[in-house]
Amino acid sequence: MIKKLDKLIIKSFLGPFIATFFITLFILLMQTLWKYIDDLVGKGLDFWTIGKFIWYMSATLLMLAMPISILLSSIMTFGNLGESFELVAIKSSGISLLRFMRPLFFVALLLCGITFVFANYLIPVAYLKSTALYNDIMYKKPALDLKEGVFYTHIPTYAIKIGKKDDDGKTIHNVLIYEQSNPMQDNCIVAETGIMKTSDDKQYLEFNLQNGYRYQERGNSGDTATEYIRLGFKTFKKLFDLTALRMGATPDSIYKSNYKMKSVRLLNLGIDSLKKIDDSLYKRINAEINGFVHYFTIKDSTWKKNTVTAKAETIDNLLPDSARLNVYETATNTATFMRNTIQNNITEITNKDNEIKFHKLEWHRKYSLSLACLVLFFIGAPLGSIIRKGGLGMPLVVAIVFFLIFHLLNMFGEKFVKEDIASPLLGMWLSVLVLIPVGIFLTYKALHDSQLFSKEFYNRVFKRFRLFLSTFSKAKDTLQISK
Repeated sequence: MIKKLDKLIIKSFLGPFIATFFITLFILLMQTLWKYIDDLVGKGLDFWTIGKFIWYMSATLLMLAMPISILLSSIMTFGNLGESFELVAIKSSGISLLRFMRPLFFVALLLCGITFVFANYLIPVAYLKSTALYNDIMYKKPALDLKEGVFYTHIPTYAIKIGKKDDDGKTIHNVLIYEQSNPMQDNCIVAETGIMKTSDDKQYLEFNLQNGYRYQERGNSGDTATEYIRLGFKTFKKLFDLTALRMGATPDSIYKSNYKMKSVRLLNLGIDSLKKIDDSLYKRINAEINGFVHYFTIKDSTWKKNTVTAKAETIDNLLPDSARLNVYETATNTATFMRNTIQNNITEITNKDNEIKFHKLEWHRKYSLSLACLVLFFIGAPLGSIIRKGGLGMPLVVAIVFFLIFHLLNMFGEKFVKEDIASPLLGMWLSVLVLIPVGIFLTYKALHDSQLFSKEFYNRVFKRFRLFLSTFSKAKDTLQISK
């Protein structure tokens, strides 16, 4: 049964949590957009495409936004209650801090489960959709924008330059068009004026040129005996195909094998499959090499084991002169084959080992970041009760410090895994393992009403330290005088 006290703390937590969650998500999204801004600007994208890309990217950032929002909102909740002396009143009535934290503990546990559901089912789909859409945007050519005095080369086999463009955006002057349909021949069109417009179906760009010349070469490819043609015209209509400027639709199935696009079940299946492939590669190498070094298992009857009574003879002494050259060539060819076999397969084996490592890294990431929500709650709640400051001042500063520690540990752990310094288990759980003792320490301090962040406490400590120094100095002077 939920008591009034539980309702009070949950109600006090939900408001700051919702606000901080969307603010954090917005900040992370803006940071991500700055990363891709160069690929989005100048492509003539519609608002629907940009909106879809932002939507997919915001879904991928949820795993990072959830821990910091829980940390910040828990600090704000307990800080507000401490600042208004509600926390003191609750403690004075005999209710411990752990009992007061219990409803929010279950809320944080629920948020951990929600984070894992998103990480396991929705975020892989969002990664898949955003990656496919981003590649379509990245390979889309810029929108048609003819500038004065600058060659426009985004229409294949054409380079277009206009000297001047009137204010109506259609009338153009001093038009120069290079066309290269044949690599060995160049065609050129020069016109004084013209009218530029796109077709009704937006498939073609239409130039209605006036008073100009068309220069053309004719001949077979690779033949230097070409025919040169100069054609003058009063009016000339030139069409350019604009389909190359449009954005394609890449199927999602191309990226489904990426480890970031898989759930825990698919990651487990992928790890098992990759291990079987890895084992088969090692077996194949051993089978290929053993076919040439099978004599390792056969005893050499000419080798003298008794080295005490007889000198160990070299292979030159054991082989007759007629067979020595043939044996050397065979041994050299066998060693070369073994080296080439290992070199040719080592790259494939390394790639499979890296894929296994990345699959395990993503598997542990889903669980570690989900559990981090609970760990950061046990840091934020005691910090709020110790700081006893509400709002976005001191709580925000402390939350940012701890989140930077959490985020840096995640980055370092992932880097250590990718560089084979640490295992995926240790690397992806590094932040949780480091912050758990911090949470236990802060909870202990909060239970004993520690003055860890009290200004007066540090002033008293400083005064005591100064008093100790002055007493020590006086005792030292007295000792010197007595001597």
